[in-house]
Amino acid sequence: MNNSLEILDHVRLNFSPSGLVFLNIALAFIMFGVALGIKVEHFEEILYKPKSAIIGFISQNLLLPAFTFLLVLLLKPTPTVALGMILVAACPGGNISNFISSMAKGNVALSVSLTAASTSTAIFFTPFNFALWGDLYINFYNAHGAAGLLRPLEVDQYQMFQTVFILLGIPVIIGLFVAKKFPKLTEKIKKPISRGSLLFFILMVVAMLSANFSQFTSYVHLVFFIVLLHNGLALATGYFFSKIMKLPQTEQRTISIETGIQNSGLALALMFNPKIFPPEMELGGMAIIAAWWGIWHIISGLTVAFVWSRRPVIA
Repeated sequence: MNNSLEILDHVRLNFSPSGLVFLNIALAFIMFGVALGIKVEHFEEILYKPKSAIIGFISQNLLLPAFTFLLVLLLKPTPTVALGMILVAACPGGNISNFISSMAKGNVALSVSLTAASTSTAIFFTPFNFALWGDLYINFYNAHGAAGLLRPLEVDQYQMFQTVFILLGIPVIIGLFVAKKFPKLTEKIKKPISRGSLLFFILMVVAMLSANFSQFTSYVHLVFFIVLLHNGLALATGYFFSKIMKLPQTEQRTISIETGIQNSGLALALMFNPKIFPPEMELGGMAIIAAWWGIWHIISGLTVAFVWSRRPVIA
């Protein structure tokens, strides 16, 4: 597998500065829309019924990055592919998880609570997990790799923290403020903004990929099964961990989906920020992993939700 993936480590994708600005705006707009659907009560539910929320939080923010590291060691992909997997696993939950949880007959209140918690704490956990597991991978690769040494992971963690705060933290804070102060207006604009921002983001990703379409279609088959396995691991982690912890089936479904739907758009926004990853770094493998993950997790999530929607929930 490693040999066929080596070409990805030298692929350079072309993204214009203006395109990246619009991608960041689209992502921030999405998070503002997500925050409009979050209420203070969702955080209160975490405090009053902490078990399910804690298990979901552990699954997404601790177990998934750790299991991703183990999967990387097992699959032995090339460096940029491995770091792309680690970066995606370090990101918070995706914005469509609430809809998919509802479709799967899960606990929607828990889903929204976990989305709120993972998004709010991503300012810390995304830089932390990427630095921790990325450094461990590079140390392991340098000790056991046959293709030469990798330089230490020289990512500016403060800059990543700052970027995550700007893209997630500020829009969420504004969204929570608007939802609290203007509840009637929020009810009117919540759905249009949520749908419009998602459409805007998809169009931006498509537009940016179109400039690299031939490269994307030429290489995506190389990462297809890697993303399939990685996403399957994420879904299984959430499901079986919550099952072992004896949560109700509705919550097992929810935590599975929350762990399996990752904000790969944030991963793309981070990796193409020149202050975080210098332009001279060849990030083709990382970008193709994140881009294909963003497509695949919707397919897998909707498929799992469709299957669960046709099965009764066992109390």
